[in-house]
Amino acid sequence: MEENLVEKLIGAFMCLSGVGYKTAQRYAYQVLQEDEEIANNLAATIVEARNKIKICHECGNFSSNDICEICKTRTSKIICVVKEPKDVNCIEKVKNFDCVYHVLHGCISPLDNKGPDDIRIKELLQRVATGKYSEVIVATNPDVQGEATAMYIAKLLKPLGIKVTRLAQGISMGSELEYADEVTLSRAIEARREL
Repeated sequence: MEENLVEKLIGAFMCLSGVGYKTAQRYAYQVLQEDEEIANNLAATIVEARNKIKICHECGNFSSNDICEICKTRTSKIICVVKEPKDVNCIEKVKNFDCVYHVLHGCISPLDNKGPDDIRIKELLQRVATGKYSEVIVATNPDVQGEATAMYIAKLLKPLGIKVTRLAQGISMGSELEYADEVTLSRAIEARREL
């Protein structure tokens, strides 16, 4: 019976993206070997985060409030469009770059049955239509889905007279933003190009 619970715990960790059996097994044994207080705190924090964190009404980032801190405090005329909330953290590491964000929560991917209506493109168009922004930087991953999404967004925004740029290459094709270092991201932002 105990082994079934251990396997169940391993299986629970394997539900996380990028966590294979060996890593999940290591996490499970670490949780079981730690103080009970540490395990209880971990479980309580996960439950609390799932219950209290929602999506910002403005940008789509994760927030414990209806409007996130970035949207509340910044007045930038640049919107940086990213695929996932974790990508906001990556861009935020770049010093001296002021922007607000728009999180798509995915990319256009016909193979995954994800079209433009399945991600937050309509909300981006509504934000741009307010006239508050002068540039949209499309910072989706440099892979097939990211490029298709960037081109689709550019096609929609160009007729509105807004400058649409793409991060410069320096982030290798097929890689994820979260794995790029600060220097590479900084250079990619500085050398962005118009679409």
